[in-house]
Amino acid sequence: MLRTLAIEGYRSLRRLIVPLEQVTIVTGPNGSGKSSLYRALRLLAAAGRDGAVAALAREGGLSSTLWAGPEAGAKGGTLVQGTVRRGPVALRLGFSGDGFGYAIDFGLPAPDVTSMFGRDPEIKAESVWSGPVLRPGTLLSERRGGRVRLRSGSDWTPFERSLPAWASMLSEVGDPVLAPELLALRDELRGWRFYDHVRTDESAPARTSVVGTRTPVLAADGSDLAAAMRTIAEQGGATAVDAAVDHALPGSRIEIEDRGGRFALLLRQPGLLRPLEVEELSDGTLRYLLWVAALLSERPAPLLVLNEPETSLHPSLLLPLAGLIADASSRSQLIVVSHSEPLVSALTATGALVHRLEKDAGETTLLDQRMLDEPAWHWPSR
Repeated sequence: MLRTLAIEGYRSLRRLIVPLEQVTIVTGPNGSGKSSLYRALRLLAAAGRDGAVAALAREGGLSSTLWAGPEAGAKGGTLVQGTVRRGPVALRLGFSGDGFGYAIDFGLPAPDVTSMFGRDPEIKAESVWSGPVLRPGTLLSERRGGRVRLRSGSDWTPFERSLPAWASMLSEVGDPVLAPELLALRDELRGWRFYDHVRTDESAPARTSVVGTRTPVLAADGSDLAAAMRTIAEQGGATAVDAAVDHALPGSRIEIEDRGGRFALLLRQPGLLRPLEVEELSDGTLRYLLWVAALLSERPAPLLVLNEPETSLHPSLLLPLAGLIADASSRSQLIVVSHSEPLVSALTATGALVHRLEKDAGETTLLDQRMLDEPAWHWPSR
């Protein structure tokens, strides 16, 4: 399980060290930094696919994502003004847990008039360590610039080649003997799963029938909802699906119909002579069914991140949704970003850890967290 998430220099997150539990809720007013925290998690996951630099480019490049305030921050009532920078320009992301810890440090490239890619950020440093805190004795793999060294017992072995500035050592170093921890971390990051504002409008992918094939993981856009539901049912989860649907929509049940190889989802409700087609479902009903398919997946994710899952849901569906999340926590670790106080309260009652974000002089902080309350954390040096 992940125990700590660390972010430095990303948008409004000048410096944020966040403790994590099996279910962690992140809430706060609009503009407090919830979306920035969610995006930072996605950037970390992209490092496992060697796509972090491309992900930064989609956000406008490194310069558009960096903390824009004073290097040391400013508190409310303080006149904000520029100062002489003491440290390097950096965007740092990392996490640690019961197994391994990982951190990556992005910085500005050296001027290069021969390349048209001079705006691409460079990976200045990466580290992988065992346990919750990076220390010399826990360090397993280290990258500074293009050079990588790997621990082998009490000795260090340099990697055979220098890495390009845009490529993570998680993807470039694949030696199962010298660096098994890098392979393990890469697989873990690639297993993280994100669901962000899945569409339910009349043209949403979830409202169309698709060719039926075994689908252990619901697509991020919900396009294979019917196939995912049928996969859960055939893998022994039919009772759980029925219970989740009946809890939210008493007396209702779903059916999956094969129409010449294309699967269609139907909802039978008491008092109706025919089932409702997926095109007829309300946005809230469809969204709840999407969460059923995502949270009852027969292939649990090591980390499941939900961004505002309460969107379009009637208040009566929030308690069943909280039950689904609590049930999924027996199979996956979850981070839930939410505006909904009823959902936050329901999850708090199940033992979830709640973090409330606030902004002070443009900087996102955890409400009531003081320096001594932070988990121990050290960034790798460049």
